[in-house]
Amino acid sequence: MKAVWITRHGGGDVLEVRETRDPTPGAGEVRVRVKYAGLNFAEVTARQGLYPDAPKPPCIVGYEGSGVVDAVGSGVENVAAGARVIYLTRFGGHADTVVVPATQIVPMPEEMSFEDGAALPVVYITAHHMLFRIARIRGGEHVLVHMAAGGVGTAVLQLCRTVEGVVTYGTASARKHDYVREHGCDHPIDYHTQDYVEAVRKLTGGRGVDVVLDALGARDWKRGYDLLAPAGMLVAFGMANVNKGGKRRMLHVLTQVVQIPRFSPFKLMSDNRAVAGVNVGHLWSELGMLQGTLESIVALYREGRIRPHVHRAFAFSEAAEAFGELEYGRNVGKVLLKPG
Repeated sequence: MKAVWITRHGGGDVLEVRETRDPTPGAGEVRVRVKYAGLNFAEVTARQGLYPDAPKPPCIVGYEGSGVVDAVGSGVENVAAGARVIYLTRFGGHADTVVVPATQIVPMPEEMSFEDGAALPVVYITAHHMLFRIARIRGGEHVLVHMAAGGVGTAVLQLCRTVEGVVTYGTASARKHDYVREHGCDHPIDYHTQDYVEAVRKLTGGRGVDVVLDALGARDWKRGYDLLAPAGMLVAFGMANVNKGGKRRMLHVLTQVVQIPRFSPFKLMSDNRAVAGVNVGHLWSELGMLQGTLESIVALYREGRIRPHVHRAFAFSEAAEAFGELEYGRNVGKVLLKPG
């Protein structure tokens, strides 16, 4: 088995491709020969030493990918060798071979490419969960999403288009505005040259938005909360503001932490607003929910209503460059890793 290892916390130079013995599926498990593996911002922070859930290095991270089943353990009846599948795994996904429970795979439609299959799970599950299970968006509502050109942002914009009348606002650098418009953003906002709070207030006539999806964190959670219209909801799903690129900078991290707002239930009642948090990585006890959501996403793909955008697929040997695309915000859409 060939895999990308985080050998220690630090910059891109801590990533190393290593080979070990292939894993063998046990009872209820399947082995997948990976075609593509997804890369997410969580894995970048794991490499930096800023992701508390990640295993201690040396380790293999990665939550998702696509490939072909080549072996099944005893008791597995829902899939056979040769099946094209999407897999979910709690770490260990950045490898050319993974073993996962059969409950953590979903069949790929024949019309779906392996690239699209690997690009779907984490970002579309996160977006779908926030929009339809947590915020429960309805036609006519206004949604603000930060980092709109990223993987989750792209998924949010596309999924919002499946609900008639939803108006979307997205923060992204000016060079990415054509991209976010193409994927459904009604009002791109260049956060480099505009205060997004002022921009949204002007665009909404002072009312604000019904939903804010915020992966920035710290003071932006407070700013997003203040942008909510009556009965609006802030959904926090990340804290990208702690990232400064390269190695972790603890003073910067602490500065961000002390800016995290406290939300009092009394104030929430008085303001008629809501705050929710989403961490799909903490939903492994709800595999039925995750698998059901992924199946709904695959159905939307088959209907032609969503289509992931792959920024680029990097060979395992180019892992440092792949991590850098996310780390420094150069990507539009999903970054993938490819064995070989």
